[in-house]
Amino acid sequence: MVPEQSGHQHTHSHAHAHGPAAPVSKHLRKVIAAVLIPFAAAVVVGLALLWPGGAPAHERTGVGFDRQTQQGKVVNVDQVDCKDVNAAQLPAGGETTSPAGDPVTGDSGARLCGKATIEVTSGKDRGRTFIEVVQPDAPRQLREGQGVVVSYAPAAPHDLQYSVTDINRKFPMALLAGIFAVVVVVVGRLRGVMALVALALSFAVLTLFILPAILQGSNPLLVAVVGAGAIMLIALYICHGLTARTSVAVIGTLISLLLIGLLGSLFIGWASLTGNTDDSTGLIHGLYPHIDMSGLLLAGVIIGSLGVLDDVTVTQTSAVWELHQADPTMHAKQLYRAGIRIGRDHIASVVNTLVLAYAGAALPLLLLFSIAQSSVGTVTNSELVAEEIVRTLVGSIGLVASVPVTTALAALVVSADRTGLGAEALASAPVRTGRGRRRRTRS
Repeated sequence: MVPEQSGHQHTHSHAHAHGPAAPVSKHLRKVIAAVLIPFAAAVVVGLALLWPGGAPAHERTGVGFDRQTQQGKVVNVDQVDCKDVNAAQLPAGGETTSPAGDPVTGDSGARLCGKATIEVTSGKDRGRTFIEVVQPDAPRQLREGQGVVVSYAPAAPHDLQYSVTDINRKFPMALLAGIFAVVVVVVGRLRGVMALVALALSFAVLTLFILPAILQGSNPLLVAVVGAGAIMLIALYICHGLTARTSVAVIGTLISLLLIGLLGSLFIGWASLTGNTDDSTGLIHGLYPHIDMSGLLLAGVIIGSLGVLDDVTVTQTSAVWELHQADPTMHAKQLYRAGIRIGRDHIASVVNTLVLAYAGAALPLLLLFSIAQSSVGTVTNSELVAEEIVRTLVGSIGLVASVPVTTALAALVVSADRTGLGAEALASAPVRTGRGRRRRTRS
């Protein structure tokens, strides 16, 4: 049996502990359950009612991502005169250069193209070969032994049914994912393993529920709310345990998501954002015209904000809990003030991260506007940029609001607790007499 420690030793050990949070009172558990159980039940009911049972079938158009594809391999690449392979798209004059900047010319000065022999390695035509001509100024060059993705157009003439559409990147992507998993497990240990499990389950909700349900014609906003709720419950409780601390973070995340949904709905409608601004969204609208594209945009805002929200709410809740364990006599107001000071630093870093993430994703678009020498007003008024601005600002408002909301909830919950450290501290504190105020001695 572990010997009983003194009050000072007990408090000091908890201040530096990194294990599970101290349990809260039965009354508080009932209050938290009264809030979360109906929400969790609503998520389960929503999953059951909206469950799609798979994506709907449709006839492929052969455009963009909506093409039949197979795997292939570059068997051989020969350098030939571009005129001999009818590469009519070459510039009329001037010297042609490779992507490395070197002239691509033969001994006679003729421009050289790559004549690649491609073998289909999957599907019903496995073993079939075809020729792919690669111009010297093409951004993607082929080399012998390289894996490729080939598109199949059954309605085309026999010799034109197959063409190279992309490079096979499965191995480097899988290797990078493996390195990521190893780093997470080595550093995070059991928490890292649970984080990977939560990530896999979140991805399963996204691919098995959210995407097929939207394609089936369900309201994208409703699907996003139910799906985000499921991801939030799965990820937070698996990673951080079924505790009152995690439950407070869940409630704070839920309130912030509701705020993001309301603001997003208001400003997407007010700014007349259609959500149909590029080739991908145009193709989706063409294939599934019943999908509400503006609702899809709002759904993306909610799901995109969820990951960062989890980080903020969990951090703020943990900060308040640790402050309480360091000084159990702190009341709610003191806990809130101390926690919000930590939160202000978190706000600055998170908002900057979110803005830069969206700016990085839209960097090619911003470069196009710079080339056109468009004014700032013209750039921000275009729907492509306005979508990103609304997405960024609405998400940032939700993130900023999550800090005081979650901090206040955590401070109220942990200060109202009358078990564990809080009860011990209050029991050992000087008792008030008459109207005099209790004074604490400072060490």
